Amino acid sequence: MKELKVGIIGIGNMGHTHAKNIFEGKINRLKLIAVCDVDKSKLEKAKEEFPSILTFENADELLKSNVVDAVIIATPHYYHTEIAIKAFEAGLNVLTEKPAGVRASDVLKMNSAAEKSGKVFGIMWNQRTNPLFKKAKELVENGTLGSMKRMVWIITNWYRTQSYYDSATWRATWSGEGGGVLLNQAPHNLDLWQWIFGMPDAIYASCDVGKWHNIEVEDDATIIGYYKNGATATFITSTGEYPGTNRLEISGSKGKMVLEKGKLTLTLTNDDEREFCYTCPEGFPCFETNETVFEQNEKESSHNGILQNFTDAILDGTPLLAPGYDGIKEITLSNAAYLSSWTGEKVELPMDNSKFNTELEKRIATSMGERSVGEKKAKGQSSRWQVNW
Repeated sequence: MKELKVGIIGIGNMGHTHAKNIFEGKINRLKLIAVCDVDKSKLEKAKEEFPSILTFENADELLKSNVVDAVIIATPHYYHTEIAIKAFEAGLNVLTEKPAGVRASDVLKMNSAAEKSGKVFGIMWNQRTNPLFKKAKELVENGTLGSMKRMVWIITNWYRTQSYYDSATWRATWSGEGGGVLLNQAPHNLDLWQWIFGMPDAIYASCDVGKWHNIEVEDDATIIGYYKNGATATFITSTGEYPGTNRLEISGSKGKMVLEKGKLTLTLTNDDEREFCYTCPEGFPCFETNETVFEQNEKESSHNGILQNFTDAILDGTPLLAPGYDGIKEITLSNAAYLSSWTGEKVELPMDNSKFNTELEKRIATSMGERSVGEKKAKGQSSRWQVNW
């Protein structure tokens, strides 16, 4: 196979961006063959912008057409798992947009279908291509920071206006989107939390519904993760703060690192704190530290980097930077946060998925569903795909 033939299912904001980049040849050996959307007006625009491609109004028709080797799923969240399972059954490779789904129980079924198919399965965790996040993961995994103590991530530069939420009727509803900031904006950060710091053993959270906007889902959330070794993780996110903050701090027994404003500052002690805590005779010591700053001198390859990696994985066997199987970890964090907030209890992991599903169905039953706000395209969408230091 000299090139990978791909079809895109869902050509809204993100799907259209992928289609444009692929059609313009920005991803080596990846060829856009077809697009699919239930909105006929979007298909007409796609025909004009991408001449020679095939168009489908039904995902099943594309999956059975035998014209593509892989599909990119860029539909509303609830359809990710359903379409992915059908794609695997049709013998296709799959790259899904984030999140992997809405319910962890559905994502587990998707992972099972992927494993059974033997096909390449990726997810659009594009922020894993950021050199500073990759460096942070390396520093944690190679023991530079010693044993982990604490992670604190304030990620509040996901600001959105009411106009953004009114740009599509399915947005910010339990039945249409399945959640708020944790399902739409912050999945990248939740993924990076577990990718760098590891999955916690329990979650306690407070998710405030419609705190800053007229919506039925959360636009402000605080999550605390607990680890068996005593470490904790605190994750704070919101779409209601401006100018907002993006600051990640990770502390270990040998020092700490801070990621903010395009740089990673690593501060290390000469000895492990767990050792000198019990051997130093001074009550208020001042130890010598060494500081190293890593600047982000190169741009992250972002979405195109994930598309290229996905293509190379299928054609050359290159390891995936963002395996689709990892999607279960991020969705478990958000599901557990919702369940904790709804019940007021700490949620142990692995969690009871059936309990979450029951609580979610209660909210779907009273959801506004398709809101009468009209289809308006919010401006400034491209910026939401950046790290936004």
